[in-house]
Amino acid sequence: MKRSIKFTLLTAITGISLITPVAPVSAHTVPGQPPVPTPEDPGTSADRFVQTQPPALLAAPADQFYRQEDFVGVGGLHYIPYTRTHDGLPVFGGDFVVVTNNQGGLLSTSIAQKQPLALDTVPEITPAQAAAISRRQITDPRRVSAPRLVVLAKGSGRLAYETVVTGRDRTQGFVPTLRSKIPSKMHVFVDAKTGEVIFKDDEVKTDDTVRPTAETTGTAAGTAGPTNTARRPLRATPGDGTGFYNGPVTIGTSKSGTTYSMTDPNRSGVQCGGQNGSAYTKATDTWGNGSGTSLETACVDSLYAVNREWDMLRSWLGRNGINGTGGGYPIRVGLSDVNAYWTGDYANFGHTQDNQRQTTSIDVVAHEFGHALFQTTPGGSIGENEKGILNESAGDIYGALTEFYADGKPPYDTPDYSVGEKVDLVGGGPIRYMHKPSLISGNPDCYSSSVPDLEVHAGAGVQNHWFYLLAEGTNPTNGQPVSPTCNNTTLTGIGIQKAGQIFMSALNRKTDTWTHQLVRKATLQAALELFPGSCTEFNAVKAAWNAVSVPAASGEPATCTGGGGGNDFSLTLSPQTVSVQPGQKTTVTVSTQTTSGSAQTVTFSVADLPPGATASFSPASVSSGGSSTMTVSVPATTSAGSYRAIVTGDGTAVDRTASLVVTVGAAGGVVFDDAFETSLGWTANPSGTDTASTGRWERGIPQPTFYGQTPLQLTAFAGQNDLVTGRLAGTSAGDYDVDGGVTSIRSPQITLPSGKLTLTFSWYLANLDNATSADFFRARVQSGTSSTLVFQQLGAPAVRPGAWQTATVDLSAYAGKPVRLLFEAADNATPSLIEAAVDNVRITRS
Repeated sequence: MKRSIKFTLLTAITGISLITPVAPVSAHTVPGQPPVPTPEDPGTSADRFVQTQPPALLAAPADQFYRQEDFVGVGGLHYIPYTRTHDGLPVFGGDFVVVTNNQGGLLSTSIAQKQPLALDTVPEITPAQAAAISRRQITDPRRVSAPRLVVLAKGSGRLAYETVVTGRDRTQGFVPTLRSKIPSKMHVFVDAKTGEVIFKDDEVKTDDTVRPTAETTGTAAGTAGPTNTARRPLRATPGDGTGFYNGPVTIGTSKSGTTYSMTDPNRSGVQCGGQNGSAYTKATDTWGNGSGTSLETACVDSLYAVNREWDMLRSWLGRNGINGTGGGYPIRVGLSDVNAYWTGDYANFGHTQDNQRQTTSIDVVAHEFGHALFQTTPGGSIGENEKGILNESAGDIYGALTEFYADGKPPYDTPDYSVGEKVDLVGGGPIRYMHKPSLISGNPDCYSSSVPDLEVHAGAGVQNHWFYLLAEGTNPTNGQPVSPTCNNTTLTGIGIQKAGQIFMSALNRKTDTWTHQLVRKATLQAALELFPGSCTEFNAVKAAWNAVSVPAASGEPATCTGGGGGNDFSLTLSPQTVSVQPGQKTTVTVSTQTTSGSAQTVTFSVADLPPGATASFSPASVSSGGSSTMTVSVPATTSAGSYRAIVTGDGTAVDRTASLVVTVGAAGGVVFDDAFETSLGWTANPSGTDTASTGRWERGIPQPTFYGQTPLQLTAFAGQNDLVTGRLAGTSAGDYDVDGGVTSIRSPQITLPSGKLTLTFSWYLANLDNATSADFFRARVQSGTSSTLVFQQLGAPAVRPGAWQTATVDLSAYAGKPVRLLFEAADNATPSLIEAAVDNVRITRS
């Protein structure tokens, strides 16, 4: 894979998986491309890559990784985030994103961490001391959360307490007065060894640094108050609204009985009302009077802006709602501040300094919800100052994108790259200019080493300037202004829609640590992957970053050769499970097939082989469509057991992986072997006495589930199928888990030979802290009329994540006898969440 971090696999792990599965996203059809013979869930593909712990992840022995929710963007790209823990502690800055295509092909990674972690995780100050230090970080603290011990991925790691202090912070530029209504949710990171404040960041993002004025700012629709006599809005029709900034528009409202509400029925979570958080209601479905001081009118403008932003995200950028999963957030108007802000839960809008307008123009509303987009893309919104700068710029970019999508006509809000020009917050015109940020004093056009430490709104200019140059170039022909460059180059823009797609793709790769250089790298990767048949977009992205003086990032794509990104291939193994004795060899055929585009060179490697084992490929690389023979050599000293190896095909345009289960057995051979890819005749509820109402044992392809970051139901250990208690995921973690008692499943009869016999199987039992010791996973051997318990794992009132493990049982006592294997799982006492599975059942003789 030449255009992203190489997926070279060096470090092997066996036994317990460190990957947290999530419910798989259904496959998308890519028009014009032939179907992949064996389409793969992108999350499963990403998990296999992460399991190999490639050097790019900088994994330490105490690290574990947890998959989060999969984001799907334009072009069918999947952005799959992972969080990291070290010695059981969350790692801030240790997260990363794996990018795949729609069929699970690995494209690139976004990783900010710079070296493996190695630190002492025992704090030297107490949580109470950390809370006291944190409390002093805002001027009017009201509540302090319990400090959470974390690791910061700075150097080899820094132990810290993270505390959230809520209240109001008058040290922020927007208000040096007690009368401000703007809250603060300050995240404070305190060194757990020294008590030093490492950094702090407010979850509340304000629009600009402006002093508030009068407490009374607006009027309800129809009551007395200043109006804008220059505006003569058309009469609204029922169900419509009349905005101050947008004129007559249609907005989403709801009806209950005879009452209408400013609650959008088609955009979940979106509503508008006053400072009490309730949506405005009335007896008619006609809203707003076009007055700049009417709060109902402000809600018309706000709902229309969110409506346009929502639709722009779907139509242009391939995003489902504001939060990426079909949801949005409430709006409040009537804030008694010359400002607007995003709290992390809702957007709040105030008034202008002259009290003649509310701050609800399209670009300002879309800016605040741009903070919501930044917060709900991977990596969240909390971070150091440079991340805050990029967050402010993201709001401006989404404001411009929404204005252009809405395409308003005079005298209403027309598309441009000025921020808040219609609001005219303090009588000085726009608060920022994207084409030339330096038109506002203190806002630089070009990046320098001082930019990361600037006030966040001022520092936003650099990324804003880059976006303008990417979209419009230096000399637009569509009426937009000329834009200077820092290196005296002349650029041609690619249009705002393509620029927005590239920026959205970059945000989907965001990490806890986010810098201008990381954005540069992410946008270059995005351009290659979104527009695989063209170099125009890649070259424009690179030229625009050079034009604002942002230096190249380590590991960024250097060049574009045109094409390649649309090429894909499949990788399959035959067989998918092999048995080998210590000191012997076994072979596997590794086959590739071109599934889209042109053939590409594929180079093979393997990780996670049994201890001491080696593998060779003949040939070492092929053109996709070809095959190779992999020979696995196991030394005589390797212990018996099952190991899941990962074979990687490193392609020119994309990488693919496949699982190989290698079972090392004692001398004498395999007596019984079932990886459940075909049916060998296992019987569920063989005695007819099972009591479980749901989550009964079945053979099938399990759908991964999780509860928060806790994995419950996993993908199969080998291949696609296993024995699992309720293979479906459902809409919540507990839909198909074991409930109501015992469920059992029994093997066909197995006639055992003489000699030393060993049973091995892969298994897991997952439960949450509502489990008890009455819950269990068990294995029994049935012979004649006897049923002997040979393995047991009990539940416990603690969170137990699903993790594949290997059990070994001596069956020599049954030599020469026919036996059956019986697996049981139970939710036996109070209702609890129980998941269990079995895979790769094998009996060997030595």
